[in-house]
Amino acid sequence: MSIEPAAAVPVLLLSVRDEYAGRRWAPPGRHWPAQPSAVGGLDLVAGGTWLAVEPGGADAPGPVAACLLNGFGTLAPEEARLSRGELPLLAVRGGRIDELDLDRYDPFHLVLVRPAGARVLSWGGTGSRLTGLELPTGLSVVLNDGPEGLAENRTASARIRTLMAARAAHFRARFAAVPRPRPRPGAATAEEAWGGWLPIVAGDGLALDDPAALIQRREFGDGRIWGSSSVSLLALGADGVRYDFAAVPVEPAGREGWRRVEL
Repeated sequence: MSIEPAAAVPVLLLSVRDEYAGRRWAPPGRHWPAQPSAVGGLDLVAGGTWLAVEPGGADAPGPVAACLLNGFGTLAPEEARLSRGELPLLAVRGGRIDELDLDRYDPFHLVLVRPAGARVLSWGGTGSRLTGLELPTGLSVVLNDGPEGLAENRTASARIRTLMAARAAHFRARFAAVPRPRPRPGAATAEEAWGGWLPIVAGDGLALDDPAALIQRREFGDGRIWGSSSVSLLALGADGVRYDFAAVPVEPAGREGWRRVEL
């Protein structure tokens, strides 16, 4: 996340979706008849999304985006559990997350993004409290351990903590080292819009099992594969929202594989 209030495009968001391999999904579109202006990728298992965008208009509080990350903490009771994938959709239509029965949701971090800035809502599961944090000007990293890895509820796994820290340190330095892009909605291609960010977003040349990998594939010893399935880039400013999307693997030069999502 990059926030520069004085910039022509003040808010830039990079979202990498990590999930267990085999969980079916569909690319961004208008998938929800009850919320026809919302755009996002569709989780074909539970029907929700990991990233929702509301372009705005007469009947919608936009432009606004909401990005969901799984958190750590106490899981909701199985018999009462609701899908966290409904939360981004609720957030972009102006719903109050704090008015939900949050004990029915597993832990999460929800990043709410507008041209004026970004706020992270964090929930650690049953028995915890919902917290909110405004992200500061500059580069910020939101992990499964929360903003900058400092959530009240964090993973107990030293391996996962080490991987997240390596990922954050490597890519914070890389994004800081290149000019900040100005991705206007009218730019013809992702390469034109995102410039020097695009090869970094594509993985920066790191192997999928590198400790710092942004585009990753990991085996955690239980027979299941965890890895990156897609990458989204959003820019929010006075001209509206630009949304570029690519399924993994991502083409480093940015000439193929990326598509601009119509809003």
